[in-house]
Amino acid sequence: LNESHEFMTVTVVASRFYASEATGAAAGKLVVNFALPHQSVMTSQEVNQVDLSAVSGDLGILADHVPTIEQLKPGVIDFISDSGSQKYFVSGGFAIMNPNSVLNINAIEAFKLEDIDAQAVATNLAESQRLASSAKDEITKEAAAIEIELYESLQSALLGKSK
Repeated sequence: LNESHEFMTVTVVASRFYASEATGAAAGKLVVNFALPHQSVMTSQEVNQVDLSAVSGDLGILADHVPTIEQLKPGVIDFISDSGSQKYFVSGGFAIMNPNSVLNINAIEAFKLEDIDAQAVATNLAESQRLASSAKDEITKEAAAIEIELYESLQSALLGKSK
């Protein structure tokens, strides 16, 4: 058999887009969708800025931010708008910045910072530290270490410090 094969060369061009001047009705505004597994916290909410804690570091996100996907670490998400600031504590999740100034945040759990009881956090932190120091097996130690990280992040958030 004498078969002739033609090969076609395909060139893929990858581009990275950087922030550019905002245009359109939402110029200068960031549109936020904030969802939990059991509820939608915000849908198409316009804000000026969102500050959040990601595994890669703390971010301040404005309209036309460079597209990115960030894994959230336990900490505060601050939604800043013309009418003020709304702060939520999240235990983890993802933030996805799209090129059209839409920020989608998917969190495992989120609570308004003002609704968190500082005394309960301190009590639970002390109990988790006690469990970690008295644990007889690695699984219990690791579970306590995760709780300690969460409660320390909560305590820092309540004290107004970012961790």
